[in-house]
Amino acid sequence: MIDIIVKIFTKNGLVAAFLLIAIIMMVSYAFAEFIKQKRMGSAIAIVVGLALAFVAGKITGGSKGLADISLFSGVGLMGGAMLRDYAIISTAYGVKFENLKKAGIPGVVSLFFGVTFSFVVGGLIAFALGYKDPVDIATIGAGAVTFIVGPVTGTALGASSEVIALSIAAGVVKSVLTMIITPFVAKRIGLDNPTSAMVYGGMIGTTSGVAGGLAATDPKLVPYGAMTATFYTGLGSLLCPSIGFVIVRALLG
Repeated sequence: MIDIIVKIFTKNGLVAAFLLIAIIMMVSYAFAEFIKQKRMGSAIAIVVGLALAFVAGKITGGSKGLADISLFSGVGLMGGAMLRDYAIISTAYGVKFENLKKAGIPGVVSLFFGVTFSFVVGGLIAFALGYKDPVDIATIGAGAVTFIVGPVTGTALGASSEVIALSIAAGVVKSVLTMIITPFVAKRIGLDNPTSAMVYGGMIGTTSGVAGGLAATDPKLVPYGAMTATFYTGLGSLLCPSIGFVIVRALLG
């Protein structure tokens, strides 16, 4: 019986991936509810996923986490760029155009300010940790923008795999913290309408973190925050390896 199940899931990797993620989400939200922090369900699920990927990497010696195990090879497809981008784009269908127009200039300003602020903070932390190469600093700074912008910048600039991995880690930490913190600060910062959600998405940027945080705050706000957060990722991918790197290199000589 077990052999039959393994064979079916191995041949239908994506089905197995959906089942695995569903189980992780159910367990994570059940645990969150048990500790009376239901809003942390998504963040707990991400931590569980990272832990499983780490364990799988140690067992297989591979570099793709659970995807290196044949039974869970579909996780690589499910978590890949194609379905990720599909999920991000699909959120746009929940946006009302009249609300989108309300963001206007504040939404645009938040995008540039958010990317610049995250890049500067990430770069300063990298410098404080002893990194002196402009390429390394720009890559880690880009990782603080999002875990997608980091590797894009690192690849464009020719950064080492270790630095690129560090930039991804920085982005993941930011995403998880955003998911956890957003529901708790939403009322204090007026995060209760589409316009503020768009500005928030432009300021923070990490699409997964913003979407998860807003889902725990008010699901109706998710499309708006995810919309500007997606633009944030694109803007960061353009600015960090070009203008960002040039400025860092000029400052460090």
